[in-house]
Amino acid sequence: MQIADFLRLEWQQFTRAAYFQKSLAIKILMGFLVLYFGVTALLIGGLIYFIAEDAAPNVDPLVTVNNLLVIWVALDLLLRYFLQQLPVLNVKPLMAMPVQRTKVVRFVLLRSLSSFFNILPLFLYIPFTVVLLVNDYNPIQTLAWFVGVVSISFSINFTNFLINKNNTLFYALLALITLGVALNYFGVYDPRAFAGGYFYALFDKPYWVVVPLFVMYLLYRSNKSLLLNGFYLDDLVAKKVSLAEDSDFSWLKRFGPVAPFLENDIKLIRRNVRPRQVLLVSFMFLFYGLIFYTQDIYMEMPTILVFASIFVTGGFLMTFGQQVPSWDSQYYKLLMSQNIPYRQYLNAKWMLMVFGVLVSFVLSLPYLYFGWDIYAMIAAGALFNVGLNSFITLIGGALNRTPIVLNEKAKAFSNTSGFNPTQLLIGLPKIFMPMLFFYVPYKLISFDAGLICVALSGVLGLVFRSQFLSLIERIYKRGKHKTIAAFAQES
Repeated sequence: MQIADFLRLEWQQFTRAAYFQKSLAIKILMGFLVLYFGVTALLIGGLIYFIAEDAAPNVDPLVTVNNLLVIWVALDLLLRYFLQQLPVLNVKPLMAMPVQRTKVVRFVLLRSLSSFFNILPLFLYIPFTVVLLVNDYNPIQTLAWFVGVVSISFSINFTNFLINKNNTLFYALLALITLGVALNYFGVYDPRAFAGGYFYALFDKPYWVVVPLFVMYLLYRSNKSLLLNGFYLDDLVAKKVSLAEDSDFSWLKRFGPVAPFLENDIKLIRRNVRPRQVLLVSFMFLFYGLIFYTQDIYMEMPTILVFASIFVTGGFLMTFGQQVPSWDSQYYKLLMSQNIPYRQYLNAKWMLMVFGVLVSFVLSLPYLYFGWDIYAMIAAGALFNVGLNSFITLIGGALNRTPIVLNEKAKAFSNTSGFNPTQLLIGLPKIFMPMLFFYVPYKLISFDAGLICVALSGVLGLVFRSQFLSLIERIYKRGKHKTIAAFAQES
């Protein structure tokens, strides 16, 4: 069986799938987005040499670019982990056929190189390399540098396979990146100088190119061995038996009738991959403010700072809340067949989101470093999230009828059937309402008046909590049977 045969099978599976026509329009839209980012990368790759030359006239532009390249590598690794969809091949039928396992595994690994995340760096590196050659850089040294950085990009691709299979490795790499950022931020050591020196060595001493090539080969072999070790039909069809872990959640009984729902959600987050991934993403929202609070230009635009403050404490609310009730899609029919008041179900989800906001607010205490005004924005944003944003999120969740596979990681555009224009429109108030609540009194009265208005909107939401939940309950009940039918469908 040759690679052309694998490609033909993949194409037939794609075109004959039930979701092909349904998601065709979205795939075309994604194609335009890929084209846009590709053209943008080409322009950046062609202009970065001249930008670096203007930024540091007395320094070789290649040295400047190499010093910044480590930032691109770190971001590339993180973005791939959260966004790159790893190739999947239905291998069960192939296991019963006379097809060599090594050919199947080789195809999966080579297919991963066709990912957009591997093509995008080429759109950056190729025009930059052409500019270097036009500016009379040594051709052999330039090509050695190009081969080296492309090998590093492909190495990140194979590393992504490993960290998706091993969370410990991901946390170790994340800790290493965080340490490098901290050392640079506090002026202890600049990792960019060390990494930039190595990247420049690929050009200055072309024989160093064997290092990234060898690392890429080792990672390829590691992934090949990993996939081959699990390439057995017995492993795929055998039922996996594991020891169930239980914890004492008796302390939740103090919350009354909603306690069983809270306990179920906490166990769902602890035991499944997808909710844990959402929890990690929501934690990273805490650092969203660093993008804005560290820039002097935003200090003159407090409305934008209010926008950032909403996200600092609203990470879990937005990522977890917008998927209600999809988190329960695998047993939603059973849940709805019980004699359970819908109000209790929704109240439990709301309380869980509120708890997430409160935890984020406590963890955001280090933002006091930027001053009381910044932390007052975060506090006002937290009140808005609890009092209004939580209810808006629950309403948006009622329109999301896409089932979730709990033990499967979410990747970019892997859940395109969940795209809903109405849900998108309902999500707009999450962004613009707090900005509007702040801007009008800020312009008419003062900065403090704007913050009080944002906080007061959240307090009023809490006052009318019962009315909001009654409204949301009616919305969920009206779409109850449509939701059950949607969750029962298999793509």
